[in-house]
Amino acid sequence: MEGGGEGQGGDGGGRRRKKSIRRWQPGEGTSTAAPEASPVAPMEEEPAVMPGDEDEPVGPKKSELRSRMGWSVVRAIYQGLPDFQRTRLEEIGFGPFLRLDELTPDVALIQALKERWDPECHAFLLPWGHMIPTLEDVARITGLRVDGHAVTGVTYTSYQEMVERLLGLEVTRERSSLVPRTRLQASLGVADACHQTGEGQEEYMARLTANARAALAEEEGVAADRDLRRFLILVIGKLILSTRGDPVNCRCLPLLEDLTQVGSYAWGAALLAHLFDSLGTSSRETGVSGFFPLLQVWAYCHLPSLGRGVPRRRGAVPLLQRWRFCRDERSLRRQVTLIHDVLDTVPFGHVQRTPYVGEDDATQPWVERGRPYFGRDIWLHCFNTVVPLHHRLVAWTLGLHQAVVEFPTRQRS
Repeated sequence: MEGGGEGQGGDGGGRRRKKSIRRWQPGEGTSTAAPEASPVAPMEEEPAVMPGDEDEPVGPKKSELRSRMGWSVVRAIYQGLPDFQRTRLEEIGFGPFLRLDELTPDVALIQALKERWDPECHAFLLPWGHMIPTLEDVARITGLRVDGHAVTGVTYTSYQEMVERLLGLEVTRERSSLVPRTRLQASLGVADACHQTGEGQEEYMARLTANARAALAEEEGVAADRDLRRFLILVIGKLILSTRGDPVNCRCLPLLEDLTQVGSYAWGAALLAHLFDSLGTSSRETGVSGFFPLLQVWAYCHLPSLGRGVPRRRGAVPLLQRWRFCRDERSLRRQVTLIHDVLDTVPFGHVQRTPYVGEDDATQPWVERGRPYFGRDIWLHCFNTVVPLHHRLVAWTLGLHQAVVEFPTRQRS
């Protein structure tokens, strides 16, 4: 991955406004303000916070954070792809990521971590020091490539011609960078992603897979390339670089024009940059951008005292396969408060600073490829977003000796 310099895309180039940091106070819960309910699209999970009694039991369907991830639909389309298309995805490096099972969102944990995020130093502020997910965490948990070319490029004023030429879809010129999700799904054979009455999850997935298989090109050629680009846009726009909006952003489409070069980009590093940028938004925003399962499994591995995850599938890789969410029936506000209490009182020795010692890296080639970038201060690129990864700031939490680090800001040289 290109490890320094400026971003090439658009006007943003890594400049951002200063964001104020609101510290969490002991005994303080999350906001009880209820956002206005919005229609739930079939591909999404969009729970909304519900006012009520503090002890009212709720499941993961009720939360302040809204996740917009279409894991089931993406998995069904992937299973419906012809063998040669899945082989191409393996060569690109997306195979391990696409074979991951869906992880139930731990919205209380994500909310608590978001409230501990300091956008000035791009790290979580915890009693024992700073902590962040690193490129090694991304590689081991998701299986995505963290080395290679930076995910950046030119920002176009209009993507209309490119979308029509490469995807065969129509978009309005005013919103040419956004492809309607339902239209993109329909082009891949999944026009109806709703559960039917009395339909179980296995029947639901089988129906979507059969519909996708019937619609996708069965032989190599122009039609197959178009199908693959449509699928990659869905995967990148709804999982790797997911956003709060329902339409799928196609700003990565120029990088998909030459399909032989898609695997040369550091998509895992872009995932981390996008996630850091999302964490820097106000904690009152009712949305989750980015691949939040990375944060969950990172917390399960490094902060086992929280007791939020349950191990499963010992030895499975990528590591996201080894965990499932431990369902908590308490209210969201109560869960977030308890997580903050644990973070404030956990003995420093209970923090797992090196959870990957003893891992069999021979079964994880994506880890070996990214190893030269582990433990380095580096700039993470995701189009117009460029954020720093400060290893010196978190050296102590990595099990290394750390001197006092004064992090420079715009107010202090």
